[in-house]
Amino acid sequence: MAKVLLVGAGPGAADLLTVRAARAIGEADVLLVDALVSDEVLALAKPAARVLRVGKRGGMKSVAQDFIHRAMARFARLGLTVARVKGGDPFVFGRGGEEVDYLRALGIEVEVVPGLTAGIAVPAAIGIPVTHRAHTHGVTLVPGTAGDGCDEPDWNALARCGTTLVIYMGLGRLLNIAARLIAAGMAPHTPAAAIAAGTTAAQRHVVTTLAELPARVAAEGLAAPVLIVVGEVAALAHCAALAPALPDPVADSVVRVAA
Repeated sequence: MAKVLLVGAGPGAADLLTVRAARAIGEADVLLVDALVSDEVLALAKPAARVLRVGKRGGMKSVAQDFIHRAMARFARLGLTVARVKGGDPFVFGRGGEEVDYLRALGIEVEVVPGLTAGIAVPAAIGIPVTHRAHTHGVTLVPGTAGDGCDEPDWNALARCGTTLVIYMGLGRLLNIAARLIAAGMAPHTPAAAIAAGTTAAQRHVVTTLAELPARVAAEGLAAPVLIVVGEVAALAHCAALAPALPDPVADSVVRVAA
C-alpha cells in the first residue's frame, strides 16, 4: 500500500532527532528534504536512498509546492518508502497539514513522525524557557513573514496578549516587527533575543531589548535561520546583558559632553 512518512527532523542538531525520526530516515528509499535539514541528519539515510532537496528559503527561487505534492504521490505509488523530511515539526509552519490533505485525498496513507520544533528547542538552547510561572502564562508561535497567501500577523493583538512571542522567519522584517509591536503598546525595553542556527555548532545569539534588537542583530551580522523571542523570559538567557530600561542620566550627560 502506498505510504508517505512525514518526518520532523528537529531544530537542527542531528542528536535532537527522535528515535522514530532517525529510523524513518534510515528506512526511506526516497527522501524529499527541506532546506534546514542538515547533512548530519541526511547521513542517517541508507546509501542507496534517493535524496531530493525541495526546500524553500525566503527571497530565493524555491521548488513549487505542487511539485512536492506530485513527487510524493508518484514515488509512493511506485511502492517506494517515501520520507518527506522537514526541519522542526511538520505541523509547525511546515505545510505538513497541506501535504497530509493532498495525499489522503488520493488515498495514500500518511504516517506523521513529530519533531521538536525550533520555537521551543532553540530558545532553550540559550537558557530561555518560553513559559515560566513567574513571568508569563503562555507562549505564542507566529510567522514573521507575510505574503504567499498568508495574512499579516495581528501585531496589535500580539503586543497585548501577555505571552512570550516566538517569531519564525522574521529576520528580513525585524525592524518592521519591532516597530509594529512598540506602536501597539509593547514597552520598548521588553527583553528580546534573536538566535541564529540554533542548536547547531554555528549557533549565535543576541539578547537585548525589543527597541534595540534590529540594530544589534544587524551589527552582529546574524544570518538566517533566525528565531526571535520577545518577552520577559528572554532576560533569562545565559549571559544576557540587557540595556537598562530607563536612560542612565550620568551616561547620557557623558555622551552629550563628548559629542
